[in-house]
Amino acid sequence: MMATSLLVLLDDIAAVLDDVAAMTKVAAVRTAGVLGDDLALNAEQVSGVRADRELPVIWAVFKGSARNKFILVPSALLLATIAPWMITPFLMLGGCYLCYEGFEKISSVFLHPEERVAEKNKVLSALRDPNVDMVTFEKEKIKGAIRTDFVLSAEIIVIALGTVQDAALITQILTVITIAALMTISVYGLVAGIVRLDDLGLHQIDSGGDSGSKKWIGEQILGFAPYLMKGLSIVGTAAMFLVGGGILAHGIPEILGLFELILHPISELASIGSVLTILASMLLNGVLGIIVGGLLVPFVLSASWLVSVLRPSKKSEL
Repeated sequence: MMATSLLVLLDDIAAVLDDVAAMTKVAAVRTAGVLGDDLALNAEQVSGVRADRELPVIWAVFKGSARNKFILVPSALLLATIAPWMITPFLMLGGCYLCYEGFEKISSVFLHPEERVAEKNKVLSALRDPNVDMVTFEKEKIKGAIRTDFVLSAEIIVIALGTVQDAALITQILTVITIAALMTISVYGLVAGIVRLDDLGLHQIDSGGDSGSKKWIGEQILGFAPYLMKGLSIVGTAAMFLVGGGILAHGIPEILGLFELILHPISELASIGSVLTILASMLLNGVLGIIVGGLLVPFVLSASWLVSVLRPSKKSEL
C-alpha cells in the first residue's frame, strides 16, 4: 500500500514538473524582450567602472537583483492568489511599458544625441580624474543598476505569471521561481562574460608570443566586443516591440481577431504557410508595438513636462 502511494506521489510530482518545464519554456519566450534589454542595460551600467572592479560591481548588482526577486516573486504570487483578475491589467501595463521603452530608446538617439555624448564624457572624465571618489562613483552605478533591475524584474515576473495564470497554484509558484532564478543567473553571468571579453582578447594577444593565430584571435575578440554590445541593444529593442505588441494583441480581443483574420489566408499556403504565419505574426506584433510606443512617448513627455512646470510653483508657495 505504501509503495503504491509512493508511486502515485512520484507520478504526481513528475506531472507537476512536466507542467513546470513546459510553462517555463513558454514564459521564457514571452520574457525574451525584457531579458534582452536587461542584458544590454546591465552591461552598459557596468561600463565606466575600472577593469579591476568590474566583477565586484557585477556581484554587488547580482545580490541586489536577487533581493529584488525575493520581494517581487512573493508579492506577485500573493496578488495572483488574492486578486487574480489584476494580472491581465498588470500584464497590459507591462506590454505598454515595453513598447514605450523601445520607442523611447530609438527616439532618444535622434532627438537627444547630446545627452548620450554628455553621459559618455562624464564617465570618461571620472575615470581620468584622480580626485573623483571611485567608491562613491561605483555605489551610484550599483544603485542605478539595481533600480533598473527592479523595474525589468517586475516586468519579467508579471509576464511569467500571466503565462501561467490558469495553471495550478504549485505550477505557478515553481514556474515563476524558476524563471526568476534562471533570468538572474543567466543575465549576470552573461554580463560578467561580456564585460571581460576585452581582457580575454588582451590575454590572447599577450600570451600569443610568436603564435600569429593567438594574436589574431585576440584582435578579433577586441574588435567584436563593441559590436556585441550594440547588437544586444538592437536585438533587445526589437524584442521589446515584438513581446510588448504580442501581449497587447492577446489582451485586446478586437486586435487579436483582426490579426487572425489577416493571418488566416497566409496559413492556408502550402508547405511554407506555417513559417510565413509565424513571421507575419511577429511583424504584426512589432508594428503594433511601434504604434503603441509612438503614441505613449509624447504622452509621457507631456506629463513629465507638466510635472516639471508645476513643481517649482509648489515650492514658491511654501
